[in-house]
Amino acid sequence: MVRREALTGVSGVPTVMRQLVEDAIADPDGFGTLAAISMGGSPIPPDLIGTIDDTFTSLVAPANGYGLTETTSAVVSNSGQDYVTHPDSVGRCAPGADVRVVDPATGEDAEPGGVGELWFRGPNVVRGYWNNPEGTAAAFTDGWFHTGDLGLTRDGWVYVVDRMKDVVIRGGENIYCAEVEGALFEHPAVADVAIVGLPHARLGEQAVAVVNVRAGIPVTAEELQQHVRERLAEFKVPEHVVFREQPLPRTPSGKVLKRELRAAVAGEAEGA
Repeated sequence: MVRREALTGVSGVPTVMRQLVEDAIADPDGFGTLAAISMGGSPIPPDLIGTIDDTFTSLVAPANGYGLTETTSAVVSNSGQDYVTHPDSVGRCAPGADVRVVDPATGEDAEPGGVGELWFRGPNVVRGYWNNPEGTAAAFTDGWFHTGDLGLTRDGWVYVVDRMKDVVIRGGENIYCAEVEGALFEHPAVADVAIVGLPHARLGEQAVAVVNVRAGIPVTAEELQQHVRERLAEFKVPEHVVFREQPLPRTPSGKVLKRELRAAVAGEAEGA
């Protein structure tokens, strides 16, 4: 469609946008009109931002919006050269919006630079749920909306590290799935990946990587584990790597269905 209709901008989930960039690398003709690529729906691997900038020689601006239905779509955004220099951040708050990082255990603000649940307030944030006072009480505190996402702020930039429900707690250490997935996406053999947590008798939970591999690039589980080991702490290295030929299950908006995936790979990881 970019080639046929001379589109100036496209937007979509990162999996589709990565395929678009790969197509442009293989055959750059017909992309001269493209000026912007916007992404959302699921975490954006930082390496994809650098690939967009390199592929289009900084002529195509990447953009990302972070938000929820309750925040009236994007409450934080990152775009253009800012995104190239901060590829691991979802950006800065929209005008009029405020962010807090709250320790889920205490309800108090986390230490500066520390990880906690992201709370937002502003004129764009809804006041509550229709005819659902219990849901409203659970999700709102003095006008602050609890996102259910873990993150941190640094110099005004907002970073999302994981969904609270998806964090893998291995032997008391928190493994943030988006961080490990981002490291794996840097490997040339990885086409798509998701990290899920499975029960472990001694550690409580273990991290399992579910990987789609690019055609023609052979890779072993040990190679991918070593790739993560060279970039992250040892406890973040997935215990198991499960290879799948079929696409990872996703919602219509592009989010990986981790509950479904977790059930599907439990037996495979146990057998491995």
